[in-house]
Amino acid sequence: MRIDVLDKGFVELVDRMGDDYSAVQAARVSYGKGLTSKDRDDRLIRYLMEHGHHSPFEHIVFKFHLKLPIFVMRQLVRHRIASINERSGRYTEFSDEWYLPDSIRTPDGENKQGSVECADKAITQKAIAIIEEAYKNAFVAYSRLIEMGVAKEMARIVLPTSMYTEAFWTINGRSIMNFLNQRADSHAQPEIQLYASAIAEIFEAKCPVVYDAFIRYNYTGDLLNKEVRG
Repeated sequence: MRIDVLDKGFVELVDRMGDDYSAVQAARVSYGKGLTSKDRDDRLIRYLMEHGHHSPFEHIVFKFHLKLPIFVMRQLVRHRIASINERSGRYTEFSDEWYLPDSIRTPDGENKQGSVECADKAITQKAIAIIEEAYKNAFVAYSRLIEMGVAKEMARIVLPTSMYTEAFWTINGRSIMNFLNQRADSHAQPEIQLYASAIAEIFEAKCPVVYDAFIRYNYTGDLLNKEVRG
């Protein structure tokens, strides 16, 4: 399952261990019991979520392949309860793939940490042109350094954090929910919101009962669908 994000990025589920009922098995082992009926098992998932018994959801594990700008990657790694292996700019040469926004944001006067989309089309076009020119100049410098024989680990220092990188990100269900609470929220930077929404879509598709219970009882953000399902 793969979802394209931004202009050149994506979120792809490459492996998974467990499903909704892995959490049920983990919870019932305390009593030496396992799965019963779907109705009872679903009720237990909702009970666990509602009452803050979240450790059983750690037994659901997702392995994602991500392609994302470096500045988004740096926000992702702040969610430490995950295993990450990222492409190395020491050993591989960057191609001219960078994230070029199609809109520009300016500081939000009411929220020092936030931003709002610029309504001035002239400023937007000029800003995007400046950004693109800076990218091209940086990549030309990078390419020249490589051609001169400079090591990749040194040549890369001229590149912007808009360059795309790739990583494998392995994370359990409990940590996914924590990630979504922080990043599938309007207070997060818009670019990582899009990655969080894609991860939420995959989470819902593969663990619909757990996802529904999460949205009902534990989700603290404001971007995902909060409607209580039937």
